[in-house]
Amino acid sequence: MILDKLILKGCNEHYMAFQTQRGEVVASDTYSQWNLCDYTGDDALRVLDARMQLCQQLDIDLDNLVMPRQTHSTHVKIIDSDFLDAAIEEQDSAIEGVDALVTNLPGVCMGVNTADCVPIALADPTIGIIAIAHAGWRGTVGCIAKKTVEAMCKLGAKASEIVAALGVSICQNCFEVGDEVVKEFEQAGFNISLIMKRNDVTGKAHINLQEANRQLLIKAGVDPSNITLPDHCSRCEHKHYFSARRLGINSGRTFTGIIMQN
Repeated sequence: MILDKLILKGCNEHYMAFQTQRGEVVASDTYSQWNLCDYTGDDALRVLDARMQLCQQLDIDLDNLVMPRQTHSTHVKIIDSDFLDAAIEEQDSAIEGVDALVTNLPGVCMGVNTADCVPIALADPTIGIIAIAHAGWRGTVGCIAKKTVEAMCKLGAKASEIVAALGVSICQNCFEVGDEVVKEFEQAGFNISLIMKRNDVTGKAHINLQEANRQLLIKAGVDPSNITLPDHCSRCEHKHYFSARRLGINSGRTFTGIIMQN
């Protein structure tokens, strides 16, 4: 499985953030090759195999791979020892409809599945707290990035010490939206001049989701110099990363994870 490492500035080798690549792509198969998401229509055994191969690469047990069933919410869940000790059914219930995870436990890989939305990996290396968040436009309007930082701080992190890396996601040129979406961002208090532009030919609005989430992290107290933006667009590079706008919703998802190794 091909993993791209994300840059967590100032973190040592014990902190690792990464995203998966699709691998070998078959044009007729929108799930090929590596997909870890189990609720978008892929074969369950193939998903399980991908998860097991990732855990083998990370040298962790499958029980220590945690990913929520995302619903574009702003719910944040703390992953603690009680969660890991709970039965599978209880764990599934606890992270149903959750779009961000936070932990201070080493050896636990938390991740989110995206196919154009913005994945955000965060860490406070001074105290040992990590987090992962999924920010589509609804989650961004709901300030999930800020809420994730606040959840980290409740565990003892300091916003000024947090570093963040945004993973592969749709670029502004590809992310065309209706004016009703622009209005949602305006009502949420975003500076539209920083995150929106119009196509000169079509007149359609284009939102920069990556910049919108960078602004949220800064408002939450994260130093701008501690934020790394992605170099890739999921829609432009759909042969390397999954893109719902290019492949349809019945397709795989790019997994973005973070782990604090023992």
